[in-house]
Amino acid sequence: PFFVDLRRPELLLNNTISLYLVTEPDVTVGIWHTVPGSSGSEAWGKDQRWYEEALGDSHPVIIYLHGNGGTRAARHRIQFLKTMGAADFHILALDYRGYGDSSGHPTESGFTTDVLALYDWAKARSGNSSILLWGHSLGTGIATNVARKLQEERGVQVDAVVLESPYTNIREAAAHIPITKGSAGRGGSAHGIYRQFPGFGYLILDSLALGNMFFRSDENVKVLACPLLILHAEDDDVLPPHLGRKLFETARSAYKDKSKVKFITFPKKLGLGHDYISFNPELPVLVK
Repeated sequence: PFFVDLRRPELLLNNTISLYLVTEPDVTVGIWHTVPGSSGSEAWGKDQRWYEEALGDSHPVIIYLHGNGGTRAARHRIQFLKTMGAADFHILALDYRGYGDSSGHPTESGFTTDVLALYDWAKARSGNSSILLWGHSLGTGIATNVARKLQEERGVQVDAVVLESPYTNIREAAAHIPITKGSAGRGGSAHGIYRQFPGFGYLILDSLALGNMFFRSDENVKVLACPLLILHAEDDDVLPPHLGRKLFETARSAYKDKSKVKFITFPKKLGLGHDYISFNPELPVLVK
């Protein structure tokens, strides 16, 4: 939706406000905060301060890390906010630097910095509520980067990590993106995880153009110990489910407590593909 005013999420969503967070000098990122559906009537007309205080209401908080194209207002992301908000989660959905109305230029380390800053901001306000990192597509690599950094540099374990339509690392993902897709693909939308990476165009499929972007989820999961849930649709034609399964096997073999790693696939007949797992009404139950 090109004409969405990101400062006015209420035109698209209930119980949601837009806020801005300085994640490092010269970088400000835009965030939507959706509060649990059960506080919906109370949320009407409230300001950012009320929303911040609501984070301490003991409902779990999801930090939602979206995939490559577009902004936090994309249709399947709005559906995610609706589905999980109705299931009584708080959701903080950010546009990384260089995306949406966020300033700055996209880099892997910059994305990680943005999400760490949001995690700290949420943690300072959420009391004893659990905080989950939820990545979709490109965002799965950011989620594991952040979880690993928290663990290795601060000794902090995030409460859970959910990886929706993930990959093992960006090189392997690029190798699987069907080169024939692109602007002729689905309904004219540029397709693939970085078909729309700002400024890179198709060169991104050349590993040189990836520069220093790695998003090594396969390495990251080996050092995690928090609950890890991997979700993949069998009909994902962007990142095939065998990448999700491979990531699951890697994590499972490294985890001491195997019961903390789960892999859930969604059958082809549901037609969820790469982007639409959030349209499955069972999702909140599976996550809980």
